[in-house]
Amino acid sequence: MKAIWAGNTPYSKFLITVGIILVSAVFFTLLSTILATVFYGVSMIELQQMMQDPSQPATLSILKLVQTFSAIGTFIIPPFILAWLFSERPLEYLSLDHKTQKTSLLIATIIMVASTPLVNFLGELNTNMHLPEFLKGVEDWMRDSENKAAELTKVFLDMKTPGDLIFNLFMIALLPALGEELVFRGVVQKIFHQWSRNAHVAVWTTAVLFSAMHMQFYGFLPRMLLGAMLGYMLVWSGSLWLPILAHFINNAAAVVFTYLFQHDLTSINPDEVGTESDFIGLGVSLVITVLLFLMLYRRELANRRAVEMSRTIAGENGRASF
Repeated sequence: MKAIWAGNTPYSKFLITVGIILVSAVFFTLLSTILATVFYGVSMIELQQMMQDPSQPATLSILKLVQTFSAIGTFIIPPFILAWLFSERPLEYLSLDHKTQKTSLLIATIIMVASTPLVNFLGELNTNMHLPEFLKGVEDWMRDSENKAAELTKVFLDMKTPGDLIFNLFMIALLPALGEELVFRGVVQKIFHQWSRNAHVAVWTTAVLFSAMHMQFYGFLPRMLLGAMLGYMLVWSGSLWLPILAHFINNAAAVVFTYLFQHDLTSINPDEVGTESDFIGLGVSLVITVLLFLMLYRRELANRRAVEMSRTIAGENGRASF
């Protein structure tokens, strides 16, 4: 069974990827729903009624249970199944076998922090965009969907205790960082790279799908930019651990600063950084982000050349001794 679809076309692999993710997502969502009825002693009908009001403590606990199981079933388990079906070396296929330099990890961390004003500014621009009048019905539906998603996010991020903070770091920061990078950068971007034979096409196509998957239309542009940034980190480093760390830092920073702001431990509102007309701050964010990306690119390029050279020398020495 291992690597049975290694020789399939990229198009076929993409369809297989979508199919396995959907099946796994449905299975784990159903499993989490059944577990919720068992743990909380409610029927399916009662559970459906409870889900209509996420502000209730019991409902919030159920939503967190469903969210956690769904994330694991949708994003973490399928990539390993797919890698096992597509390659003789699954970890290598997912780019998990390659270590990343500590300096590169530090640069990626700073990039995520420095780019926050730029990302939030794009989010504000995206929010203020309007569709033509004849698409008003579509825009109203998009706004309504966005508002419902925002309400649910607000409920999740209402952290009253350090325990709530720790769990949100797991559910909102760690699970998406691992799962979404495994799926989009580990599998999907690789498929599009094989398909198009162009790294840039693969990175941006995957970034578009990554943003669209969240189904939050007024956050499409900033998520697409983040997806592209994470995609290039993988292309340059050859290691999925670099975008995983960067993704975690991006999500964790939002969770931590939200907690600190809620408890009056900081005056910085993470949702408002870069959203005002602070063009100087925006310019600084853009310049620092670009410079750090150039630094990361050059470091990883130099590291790859050094590795290739050492392999070449080792090969020549081996032939000489033979």
